[in-house]
Amino acid sequence: MAKLKSVEAEVAQDNSLYNKKPWLTRARPYLIIAPSLLITIGILVPFVSAIFYSLTNYSFRSPNWKFIGLGNWIDALTSPEYWHAIWVTIQYAAATTISEMLLGLGIAILLSRETRFTKILRVVLIFPLMIAPVIATLIWQLMTNNSVGIIEKFLNLFNIYNFTWSSSPKTALFTAALIDFWVYAPFVIVLILAGIQSLPKSPFEASRIDGGSAWFTFKNLTLPMLKPFLYIALIFRLMAAMQEFAIIFALTKGGPGDTLMNLSVTAYNTGFAFMKFGKSLPYILTLWLIINIISKRLVANWQKVMKQASGNS
Repeated sequence: MAKLKSVEAEVAQDNSLYNKKPWLTRARPYLIIAPSLLITIGILVPFVSAIFYSLTNYSFRSPNWKFIGLGNWIDALTSPEYWHAIWVTIQYAAATTISEMLLGLGIAILLSRETRFTKILRVVLIFPLMIAPVIATLIWQLMTNNSVGIIEKFLNLFNIYNFTWSSSPKTALFTAALIDFWVYAPFVIVLILAGIQSLPKSPFEASRIDGGSAWFTFKNLTLPMLKPFLYIALIFRLMAAMQEFAIIFALTKGGPGDTLMNLSVTAYNTGFAFMKFGKSLPYILTLWLIINIISKRLVANWQKVMKQASGNS
Protein backbone atom coordinates (compact mmCIF):
# COMPACT_ATOMS: atom_id res chain seq x y z
CA MET A 1 0.00 0.00 0.00
CA ALA A 2 2.86 2.34 0.83
CA LYS A 3 4.49 1.61 -2.52
CA LEU A 4 1.22 2.37 -4.35
CA LYS A 5 0.95 5.71 -2.59
CA SER A 6 4.54 6.58 -3.46
CA VAL A 7 3.91 5.76 -7.14
CA GLU A 8 0.77 7.89 -7.13
CA ALA A 9 2.75 10.73 -5.58
CA GLU A 10 5.41 10.49 -8.28
CA VAL A 11 2.76 10.49 -11.03
CA ALA A 12 1.09 13.50 -9.48
CA GLN A 13 4.43 15.28 -9.27
CA ASP A 14 5.13 14.53 -12.94
CA ASN A 15 1.69 15.76 -13.95
CA SER A 16 2.18 18.96 -12.01
CA LEU A 17 5.51 19.43 -13.73
CA TYR A 18 3.91 19.06 -17.16
CA ASN A 19 1.07 21.40 -16.14
CA LYS A 20 3.61 24.02 -15.13
CA LYS A 21 5.64 23.44 -18.31
CA PRO A 22 3.20 22.62 -21.15
CA TRP A 23 5.96 23.20 -23.71
CA LEU A 24 7.70 20.10 -22.34
CA THR A 25 4.65 17.98 -23.14
CA ARG A 26 4.47 19.36 -26.67
CA ALA A 27 8.19 18.94 -27.24
CA ARG A 28 8.42 15.39 -25.92
CA PRO A 29 7.48 13.64 -29.24
CA TYR A 30 10.09 15.70 -31.08
CA LEU A 31 12.73 14.89 -28.48
CA ILE A 32 11.99 11.19 -28.91
CA ILE A 33 12.45 11.26 -32.70
CA ALA A 34 15.40 13.69 -32.62
CA PRO A 35 18.15 10.99 -32.63
CA SER A 36 16.64 9.15 -35.60
CA LEU A 37 16.12 12.48 -37.38
CA LEU A 38 19.78 13.40 -36.91
CA ILE A 39 20.88 10.01 -38.23
CA THR A 40 18.62 10.41 -41.26
CA ILE A 41 20.03 13.85 -41.98
CA GLY A 42 23.56 12.48 -41.57
CA ILE A 43 22.77 9.85 -44.22
CA LEU A 44 20.87 12.06 -46.64
CA VAL A 45 23.35 14.94 -46.77
CA PRO A 46 26.27 12.88 -48.18
CA PHE A 47 23.89 10.95 -50.46
CA VAL A 48 22.33 14.08 -51.97
CA SER A 49 25.79 15.66 -52.24
CA ALA A 50 27.03 12.61 -54.16
CA ILE A 51 24.14 12.86 -56.63
CA PHE A 52 24.77 16.57 -57.10
CA TYR A 53 28.53 16.30 -57.63
CA SER A 54 28.04 13.38 -60.03
CA LEU A 55 26.45 15.98 -62.31
CA THR A 56 29.52 18.23 -62.20
CA ASN A 57 33.13 18.06 -63.35
CA TYR A 58 34.38 18.52 -59.77
CA SER A 59 38.06 17.69 -59.42
CA PHE A 60 40.62 17.94 -56.63
CA ARG A 61 43.06 19.46 -59.10
CA SER A 62 41.09 22.68 -59.46
CA PRO A 63 38.70 24.56 -57.17
CA ASN A 64 36.68 25.66 -60.21
CA TRP A 65 33.95 23.32 -61.34
CA LYS A 66 30.79 23.53 -63.37
CA PHE A 67 27.53 21.70 -63.87
CA ILE A 68 27.74 19.24 -66.81
CA GLY A 69 24.48 17.34 -66.40
CA LEU A 70 24.65 13.65 -67.26
CA GLY A 71 28.12 13.87 -68.79
CA ASN A 72 29.81 11.71 -66.14
CA TRP A 73 27.03 9.12 -66.33
CA ILE A 74 27.22 8.90 -70.11
CA ASP A 75 31.01 8.51 -69.95
CA ALA A 76 30.65 5.75 -67.35
CA LEU A 77 27.89 3.85 -69.16
CA THR A 78 29.86 3.89 -72.42
CA SER A 79 33.14 2.90 -70.75
CA PRO A 80 34.32 -0.76 -70.71
CA GLU A 81 35.85 -0.08 -67.27
CA TYR A 82 32.39 0.57 -65.83
CA TRP A 83 30.91 -2.74 -66.97
CA HIS A 84 34.09 -4.60 -66.05
CA ALA A 85 33.88 -3.15 -62.53
CA ILE A 86 30.26 -4.32 -62.22
CA TRP A 87 31.23 -7.81 -63.44
CA VAL A 88 34.13 -8.05 -60.97
CA THR A 89 31.86 -6.87 -58.14
CA ILE A 90 29.31 -9.59 -58.97
CA GLN A 91 32.00 -12.27 -59.32
CA TYR A 92 33.64 -11.41 -56.02
CA ALA A 93 30.33 -11.15 -54.14
CA ALA A 94 29.08 -14.45 -55.55
CA ALA A 95 32.33 -16.35 -54.89
CA THR A 96 32.71 -15.17 -51.31
CA THR A 97 29.06 -15.26 -50.26
CA ILE A 98 28.27 -18.70 -51.68
CA SER A 99 31.39 -20.29 -50.19
CA GLU A 100 30.86 -18.66 -46.80
CA MET A 101 27.17 -19.59 -46.64
CA LEU A 102 27.63 -23.23 -47.69
CA LEU A 103 30.74 -23.99 -45.68
CA GLY A 104 29.55 -21.81 -42.81
CA LEU A 105 26.35 -23.84 -42.57
CA GLY A 106 28.27 -27.12 -42.63
CA ILE A 107 30.79 -26.02 -40.01
CA ALA A 108 28.04 -24.59 -37.78
CA ILE A 109 26.19 -27.92 -37.84
CA LEU A 110 29.39 -29.76 -36.88
CA LEU A 111 30.08 -27.30 -34.06
CA SER A 112 26.55 -27.62 -32.71
CA ARG A 113 27.52 -30.90 -31.05
CA GLU A 114 28.43 -30.47 -27.39
CA THR A 115 31.98 -31.81 -27.07
CA ARG A 116 35.13 -30.42 -25.52
CA PHE A 117 36.72 -30.05 -28.97
CA THR A 118 33.80 -28.08 -30.43
CA LYS A 119 33.73 -25.78 -27.41
CA ILE A 120 37.39 -24.92 -28.02
CA LEU A 121 36.79 -24.37 -31.74
CA ARG A 122 33.91 -21.98 -31.02
CA VAL A 123 36.33 -19.73 -29.16
CA VAL A 124 39.09 -20.05 -31.76
CA LEU A 125 36.69 -19.12 -34.58
CA ILE A 126 36.17 -15.68 -33.07
CA PHE A 127 39.84 -14.70 -33.53
CA PRO A 128 39.67 -13.75 -37.26
CA LEU A 129 36.80 -11.36 -36.49
CA MET A 130 39.12 -9.44 -34.16
CA ILE A 131 41.64 -8.73 -36.94
CA ALA A 132 41.21 -5.84 -39.35
CA PRO A 133 40.82 -7.00 -42.98
CA VAL A 134 43.92 -5.07 -44.06
CA ILE A 135 46.06 -6.74 -41.36
CA ALA A 136 44.60 -10.13 -42.28
CA THR A 137 45.53 -9.52 -45.92
CA LEU A 138 49.12 -8.68 -44.97
CA ILE A 139 49.32 -11.85 -42.87
CA TRP A 140 48.10 -13.95 -45.79
CA GLN A 141 50.58 -12.27 -48.13
CA LEU A 142 53.36 -13.42 -45.82
CA MET A 143 51.93 -16.93 -45.52
CA THR A 144 51.63 -17.28 -49.30
CA ASN A 145 55.04 -15.80 -50.06
CA ASN A 146 56.93 -18.10 -52.45
CA SER A 147 60.14 -17.82 -50.43
CA VAL A 148 59.16 -17.97 -46.77
CA GLY A 149 55.41 -18.56 -46.72
CA ILE A 150 54.17 -21.42 -44.55
CA ILE A 151 51.37 -22.23 -47.01
CA GLU A 152 53.88 -22.36 -49.86
CA LYS A 153 56.03 -24.79 -47.85
CA PHE A 154 52.96 -26.94 -47.22
CA LEU A 155 52.14 -27.04 -50.93
CA ASN A 156 55.72 -28.07 -51.66
CA LEU A 157 54.98 -31.36 -49.86
CA PHE A 158 52.56 -32.13 -52.71
CA ASN A 159 55.04 -31.08 -55.43
CA ILE A 160 53.30 -27.73 -55.97
CA TYR A 161 55.90 -24.97 -56.31
CA ASN A 162 55.63 -21.22 -56.90
CA PHE A 163 51.85 -21.03 -56.85
CA THR A 164 50.93 -17.67 -58.38
CA TRP A 165 48.32 -16.61 -55.79
CA SER A 166 47.57 -12.89 -56.29
CA SER A 167 50.26 -12.30 -58.92
CA SER A 168 48.28 -13.94 -61.72
CA PRO A 169 44.91 -12.88 -63.18
CA LYS A 170 43.86 -16.54 -63.07
CA THR A 171 44.27 -16.92 -59.30
CA ALA A 172 43.92 -13.36 -57.97
CA LEU A 173 40.17 -13.65 -57.40
CA PHE A 174 40.64 -17.01 -55.68
CA THR A 175 43.26 -15.53 -53.36
CA ALA A 176 41.11 -12.52 -52.42
CA ALA A 177 38.08 -14.78 -51.86
CA LEU A 178 40.19 -17.10 -49.67
CA ILE A 179 41.24 -14.20 -47.44
CA ASP A 180 37.65 -12.93 -47.33
CA PHE A 181 36.49 -16.40 -46.28
CA TRP A 182 39.06 -16.56 -43.47
CA VAL A 183 38.08 -13.12 -42.16
CA TYR A 184 34.29 -13.21 -42.47
CA ALA A 185 33.21 -16.87 -42.48
CA PRO A 186 33.34 -16.97 -38.64
CA PHE A 187 30.60 -14.32 -38.60
CA VAL A 188 28.34 -16.60 -40.68
CA ILE A 189 29.25 -19.64 -38.57
CA VAL A 190 28.53 -17.90 -35.26
CA LEU A 191 25.22 -16.53 -36.53
CA ILE A 192 24.01 -19.87 -37.88
CA LEU A 193 25.29 -21.68 -34.79
CA ALA A 194 23.25 -19.34 -32.60
CA GLY A 195 20.24 -20.14 -34.76
CA ILE A 196 20.78 -23.88 -34.42
CA GLN A 197 21.06 -23.65 -30.65
CA SER A 198 17.81 -21.64 -30.47
CA LEU A 199 15.75 -24.25 -32.35
CA PRO A 200 13.21 -26.27 -30.32
CA LYS A 201 14.41 -29.74 -29.32
CA SER A 202 11.10 -31.63 -29.46
CA PRO A 203 10.82 -31.97 -33.29
CA PHE A 204 14.32 -33.44 -33.48
CA GLU A 205 13.63 -35.85 -30.64
CA ALA A 206 10.43 -37.00 -32.35
CA SER A 207 12.30 -37.51 -35.62
CA ARG A 208 14.97 -39.52 -33.86
CA ILE A 209 12.37 -41.70 -32.15
CA ASP A 210 10.60 -42.31 -35.49
CA GLY A 211 13.89 -43.40 -37.05
CA GLY A 212 14.44 -40.38 -39.27
CA SER A 213 17.83 -40.25 -40.97
CA ALA A 214 20.29 -37.38 -40.53
CA TRP A 215 19.57 -36.14 -44.08
CA PHE A 216 15.79 -36.34 -43.48
CA THR A 217 16.13 -34.34 -40.27
CA PHE A 218 18.35 -31.72 -41.90
CA LYS A 219 16.16 -31.33 -45.00
CA ASN A 220 12.76 -31.28 -43.30
CA LEU A 221 13.51 -29.79 -39.88
CA THR A 222 16.86 -28.02 -39.53
CA LEU A 223 16.98 -26.19 -42.86
CA PRO A 224 13.37 -24.85 -42.88
CA MET A 225 13.62 -23.61 -39.29
CA LEU A 226 17.04 -22.05 -39.95
CA LYS A 227 15.89 -20.01 -42.95
CA PRO A 228 15.41 -16.72 -41.00
CA PHE A 229 18.98 -16.94 -39.67
CA LEU A 230 20.34 -17.91 -43.10
CA TYR A 231 18.66 -14.89 -44.67
CA ILE A 232 20.13 -12.57 -42.06
CA ALA A 233 23.63 -13.96 -42.67
CA LEU A 234 23.11 -13.76 -46.44
CA ILE A 235 21.97 -10.13 -46.31
CA PHE A 236 24.92 -8.99 -44.19
CA ARG A 237 27.58 -10.92 -46.09
CA LEU A 238 26.33 -10.21 -49.60
CA MET A 239 26.04 -6.48 -48.97
CA ALA A 240 29.52 -6.34 -47.41
CA ALA A 241 31.07 -8.45 -50.19
CA MET A 242 29.68 -6.17 -52.88
CA GLN A 243 31.26 -3.16 -51.15
CA GLU A 244 34.58 -4.87 -50.38
CA PHE A 245 37.54 -2.51 -50.65
CA ALA A 246 40.06 -3.20 -47.89
CA ILE A 247 41.07 -6.77 -48.81
CA ILE A 248 41.31 -6.09 -52.56
CA PHE A 249 43.19 -2.82 -52.17
CA ALA A 250 45.64 -4.20 -49.62
CA LEU A 251 46.22 -7.33 -51.71
CA THR A 252 46.75 -6.00 -55.26
CA LYS A 253 45.19 -2.50 -55.43
CA GLY A 254 42.82 -3.97 -58.01
CA GLY A 255 45.45 -5.85 -60.01
CA PRO A 256 47.12 -7.62 -61.58
CA GLY A 257 46.02 -5.36 -64.40
CA ASP A 258 42.33 -4.73 -63.83
CA THR A 259 41.51 -8.24 -62.57
CA LEU A 260 40.08 -7.12 -59.22
CA MET A 261 38.94 -3.63 -60.14
CA ASN A 262 35.46 -3.75 -58.62
CA LEU A 263 33.20 -0.71 -58.26
CA SER A 264 34.70 0.40 -54.93
CA VAL A 265 38.34 0.22 -56.04
CA THR A 266 37.58 1.78 -59.44
CA ALA A 267 35.75 4.65 -57.76
CA TYR A 268 38.68 5.19 -55.38
CA ASN A 269 41.27 5.22 -58.17
CA THR A 270 39.18 7.54 -60.32
CA GLY A 271 38.34 9.93 -57.51
CA PHE A 272 41.57 10.02 -55.46
CA ALA A 273 44.38 8.64 -57.62
CA PHE A 274 43.31 10.51 -60.77
CA MET A 275 41.52 13.24 -58.77
CA LYS A 276 38.39 13.12 -60.94
CA PHE A 277 35.90 13.16 -58.11
CA GLY A 278 32.84 13.86 -60.24
CA LYS A 279 33.65 10.95 -62.57
CA SER A 280 34.05 8.53 -59.65
CA LEU A 281 30.60 9.12 -58.15
CA PRO A 282 28.58 7.19 -60.82
CA TYR A 283 30.48 4.06 -59.75
CA ILE A 284 29.55 4.54 -56.09
CA LEU A 285 25.93 5.42 -56.88
CA THR A 286 25.65 2.39 -59.16
CA LEU A 287 26.91 0.24 -56.30
CA TRP A 288 24.31 1.80 -53.99
CA LEU A 289 21.55 1.12 -56.54
CA ILE A 290 22.53 -2.55 -56.95
CA ILE A 291 22.77 -3.08 -53.19
CA ASN A 292 19.47 -1.29 -52.60
CA ILE A 293 17.60 -3.46 -55.12
CA ILE A 294 19.09 -6.74 -53.90
CA SER A 295 18.72 -5.92 -50.19
CA LYS A 296 15.04 -4.95 -50.60
CA ARG A 297 14.36 -8.27 -52.30
CA LEU A 298 16.21 -10.23 -49.62
CA VAL A 299 14.50 -8.38 -46.77
CA ALA A 300 11.10 -9.04 -48.37
CA ASN A 301 11.92 -12.76 -48.58
CA TRP A 302 13.16 -12.71 -44.99
CA GLN A 303 9.87 -11.19 -43.84
CA LYS A 304 7.95 -13.95 -45.67
CA VAL A 305 10.09 -16.59 -44.01
CA MET A 306 9.51 -15.01 -40.59
CA LYS A 307 5.75 -15.05 -41.16
CA GLN A 308 5.91 -18.70 -42.17
CA ALA A 309 7.97 -19.54 -39.08
CA SER A 310 5.43 -17.81 -36.84
CA GLY A 311 2.52 -19.57 -38.56
CA ASN A 312 0.96 -16.38 -39.94
CA SER A 313 1.41 -17.20 -43.62
